[in-house]
Amino acid sequence: MTEDIVVEQEVKAELTVGEMLRQARTTGRRKREISTIAKQLCIREEFLTALEEGNYTIIPETIYILGFARNYAMELGLNPDEIVLKIKQELGMVNGACTSTADVADEEGPTCAMPSIKEEKHFQKTMESAWKFVARNWIWFVGALVAVILLVVGIVLIGATEKEVKELAPTAVAAPVVQVAEPAYTTAVRERFGTENRESAKVILQAAQESWVKVEDGRGNTVFSRVLVPGDVYYVPNGDKYKATFGNAGGIDIWVDGVQVPDAGPDHTRKSGISLSPESLVASK
Repeated sequence: MTEDIVVEQEVKAELTVGEMLRQARTTGRRKREISTIAKQLCIREEFLTALEEGNYTIIPETIYILGFARNYAMELGLNPDEIVLKIKQELGMVNGACTSTADVADEEGPTCAMPSIKEEKHFQKTMESAWKFVARNWIWFVGALVAVILLVVGIVLIGATEKEVKELAPTAVAAPVVQVAEPAYTTAVRERFGTENRESAKVILQAAQESWVKVEDGRGNTVFSRVLVPGDVYYVPNGDKYKATFGNAGGIDIWVDGVQVPDAGPDHTRKSGISLSPESLVASK
């Protein structure tokens, strides 16, 4: 039984990403055509074919390769994290060495070697030394435990007193939340992202064509990165320090306070450093 699992893992490890995807699509009870899956995922058929053939040069950017592969793997019932990791290895972005069990979720067994006998003995010896130390100094540990208990009781009593004071104090009236009306989108909404910003967003992005969108804050931290397909909406957080990168500048409609402003650039053109400040976008009209 164990030998069979080991052999299966070795065979699985030898397969390329393309072979794994093709095998999952063409074998078993649910054999499917690439054209059918391409329509369901809104991904071009040629890109899915490129993934199965391992011809990544057809797909324009690495972010697209990893994003398409993750969606394709989930649709075929494969582990998306494992597929993404193997593609990174094939592209030379990471080496093949095991880094952690979080890299690849493998339900059949651990991904890294088990601790050696020497390490286990060292752990046992350390635990025995710790217990001996506790036994020799038990009175100090008991005193510390009593002190912690008294501290917790004091905190609870103080908290109860503060709660009583707050209940007696007049209740502050919450400021009304300003709700921003949804714009008259030119494309039917397919899926919404950044919905936590929906009530306050002044800037809204909608994909009219397929495009990769990345939004960064003033410190350069990525707050949103995804391939949007026609109809997808993203609510930009409020503020004047957010900037965006569009993989297809002409494929993203930009709305400011419900009014559409000009596109950030022509179709099928990558553009970065786009200010998402409402004032900057309105000034570009």
